[in-house]
Amino acid sequence: MKVVTAAEMRQIDQDTIEGIGIPGIVLMETAGSAIVRAIERHYPTCQRIGIFAGKGNNGGDGIVIARQLAHIGRDVRLFLVSPPDSFTGEAQINLQIAENLGLPIEEVLDEKDGWKCGSAEVWKDWIANCELFVDAIFGTGLRGTVRDPIATVINAINRLPIPILSVDLPSGLDADTGHSLGPCVRAERTVTIGLPKRGLLMHPGAELAGKLEVIDIGFPEQVVDAQDIKVNWTSATQAAQWMPPRPLSSHKGSYGRVLVVAGSTGMTGAAALASEAALRAGAGLVTLATPKHLNPILEGLLPEVMTLPLPETDTGSLAVSATSTILEFAEKTKSILAIGPGLSQHPETVSLVHQLIRENRERGLDLRIVIDADGLNALSQDREIISLLDSETVLTPHPGEMARLTNTAVPTLEKDRIGTAQQFASEHGVTLVFKGAPTVTSAPNGNLWVNSTGNPGMATGGMGDVLTGIISGLMAQGIPSENAATLGVYLHGSAGDIAAETSGMQGLIASDVLKAVPEAIFSLIQ
Repeated sequence: MKVVTAAEMRQIDQDTIEGIGIPGIVLMETAGSAIVRAIERHYPTCQRIGIFAGKGNNGGDGIVIARQLAHIGRDVRLFLVSPPDSFTGEAQINLQIAENLGLPIEEVLDEKDGWKCGSAEVWKDWIANCELFVDAIFGTGLRGTVRDPIATVINAINRLPIPILSVDLPSGLDADTGHSLGPCVRAERTVTIGLPKRGLLMHPGAELAGKLEVIDIGFPEQVVDAQDIKVNWTSATQAAQWMPPRPLSSHKGSYGRVLVVAGSTGMTGAAALASEAALRAGAGLVTLATPKHLNPILEGLLPEVMTLPLPETDTGSLAVSATSTILEFAEKTKSILAIGPGLSQHPETVSLVHQLIRENRERGLDLRIVIDADGLNALSQDREIISLLDSETVLTPHPGEMARLTNTAVPTLEKDRIGTAQQFASEHGVTLVFKGAPTVTSAPNGNLWVNSTGNPGMATGGMGDVLTGIISGLMAQGIPSENAATLGVYLHGSAGDIAAETSGMQGLIASDVLKAVPEAIFSLIQ
């Protein structure tokens, strides 16, 4: 599903009205009807409902909602946060209809632009038994910081112990960044119109929006396609399309091989998690290249994983002399190379990472590579090495690793996760998985996928190692890197959600997610 900026959404709306000829009043009526159906689904017992409406199209949607709720017997009162004579276009038409029908309408602001209803007896009496508020103040029409008197209105709404449903976007939220522009409505649920807006998927917007639902109001496909929108929201339907089929005649060789280059003294768990995750994701064969002194431990931990014991440094990490053996094995077996989990930052091991990438390019091996953890830390020590990577390479940094790769502070990167990922992937010609809340995956051509799965319980050690293995296992099955990375992120989060449903988020660990990966895959293909 496409994810839009406010400008893209406005253009789609305008092109639908002016280019296709669907009147704006029809789109507004369709949106209002769809949101009323959502209210009936989610709040079937709420009879007493207050609608807060601004003077723009978002307010017009709110007035349609008020009229239609009254028509089906709900006890509705419309609260205008702008003077009636300031309403224009379709919003003004719908306000006139509401007045003609005799709907109860209150002006929230008095002649001096003060908060009127907060102390008015009619307000106190009416909200005493109110069960739901609908926020239709700004939507994507907000320009600049929310100021008084509407700032006071929003703060007052938030203080009331009543659930709030926001229309399109919580009022006060920046549709593009997810940051609040002054006081912002804290919604229990947001029903967004047409397509999800970027700000609804980024934090803190995702929290302010509550549960998110997207409703289709009939924007023509060709109008949306004409915008050449690069940002997408990963859905189960899309993820399922990337899963490769499993013919009855297949065998382990049909699903590819992964060579995991991982592990050092004290970091055997990272190597084990990544290796098993590659198998859980469906790879046919997985081999773990690891320091030779760890081999007995890992062979005992991983009965289904083969091992490749290699020369080691004096501290028990992989030595640079292992370079040729790793590349020869990967070339001979046509393995996906997964580099980084638990490698350590020993100078010689850092040199190993650099040599693997350099020789892969110089020798024309064209190995497909996934780089995580200490593999990324090695890249940050010599950023010129990144230029030797290609679009089939997947990098999976968390914010701290991304900060080291870009020499940029984490808060700066987090201000625009989408822009950060797109810029890095385009500049360096790689597929980038920028882990976090939410994780975003960007290809060099600007295509970006915002993940829709996962939960806070996954904020614990080892989760990234599992993700590295999942992505590598999917690539081994022949899935292009952009799709494998996006699908891997989706499955990783889905497995986390499945595990959390069983035992909650508190105390969730990486091995719980690892065990749930097959169920996450099954839920897509059943």
